[in-house]
Amino acid sequence: MKMLVIKEKLLTAVLIAERITGKKETLPVLSCILFKVDKELLVCATNLEAGIEVRVPCDIGEKGLVAVPSGVLSQTLRSIGGDKVTLSLGEGNLVIESRGTRTLIKSVSHEEFPTLPGDKKEKPFVAPREHLIEGLQSVSYAASPSMIRPELGSIYVSVKDGVLTCVATDSFRLAEKIIKEGKDGDEENTELLIPLKHALEIVHILEHSSAEKVSLSADESQLTIVADGIRYVSRIVDGVFPNYTEIIPKSFAVEVTTLKSDFSETLKKARVFAGADQHVGFHIYPKKKVFTAIAQSADVGEMSDSIDAAISGEDIDINFHIGYLADCLPSIKSDSVTLSFSGAGKPLVIRGVSDASFMCLVMPLNR
Repeated sequence: MKMLVIKEKLLTAVLIAERITGKKETLPVLSCILFKVDKELLVCATNLEAGIEVRVPCDIGEKGLVAVPSGVLSQTLRSIGGDKVTLSLGEGNLVIESRGTRTLIKSVSHEEFPTLPGDKKEKPFVAPREHLIEGLQSVSYAASPSMIRPELGSIYVSVKDGVLTCVATDSFRLAEKIIKEGKDGDEENTELLIPLKHALEIVHILEHSSAEKVSLSADESQLTIVADGIRYVSRIVDGVFPNYTEIIPKSFAVEVTTLKSDFSETLKKARVFAGADQHVGFHIYPKKKVFTAIAQSADVGEMSDSIDAAISGEDIDINFHIGYLADCLPSIKSDSVTLSFSGAGKPLVIRGVSDASFMCLVMPLNR
């Protein structure tokens, strides 16, 4: 194996792949990055739950395979000052040379390196890269960090008639992002549950890609994402996402419209005064034109701040977890938000005034 490659392109590929490597001591090859050199250079990594291949342009002298520990490899490439590096094999080990430096990295037997599954035959859904990133980021905070209930620890992705829908819920809140691609509906319709950690990895990979379009295909157990020389394969959850549309209120007792910035700043202040429980209470009295946020703790003190807003409906006193309200605000592409309360002990729905694509539902606290 021998090739000449631009260092920065190789380092970028290695850093992307390094995040996918496994940590199991019983199978050392999983902590390695595999270089496959044939007609092109493929930088590969897997942890058995997910795998990645990154194509890197290079001048190939000889074909070959080699697997080396990812940490040693990435640190070596970071320390090299030259613009280009030569990779070759020396007695089965990886030799890296560049502008007067020579490094030999002991290899691990690549025979045990798992083979990544091939692409599926189903017609993939093709979406703008930025849209897929936006869809996953807009809802990821609402998924459960635990996989005790896998469907709640995943992001539900639906593709139907050219419409991409991303939803996540931990049973205390729910976030939905709908992106209409404007296609003619010739793609395969699909529904899948992507575990949260894999969804966050997809976002990280796509943020480091320059591709305009991303193709997404899936079967019962596997998701494949392809974007400009990167192929990412991960397991998906075999389960059923809750029928969340049934819990979205159809009518509301109180509606409040306020500037997102005012609401966000009030929640930031409430975090300081709420103490460990992070609870905030709202007193809403439309006839008196009162919308007040209350937070208190024995250690810090208390606050009672009025928020400028347009208010309609009934009087209500209701409490929420501050994080559940604040987490969704960056996903709203609107200067103003509408808080729609369905009644005491019932869900709150948050939407942007000029952003119909996003919705967050938050359950109130008991007290």
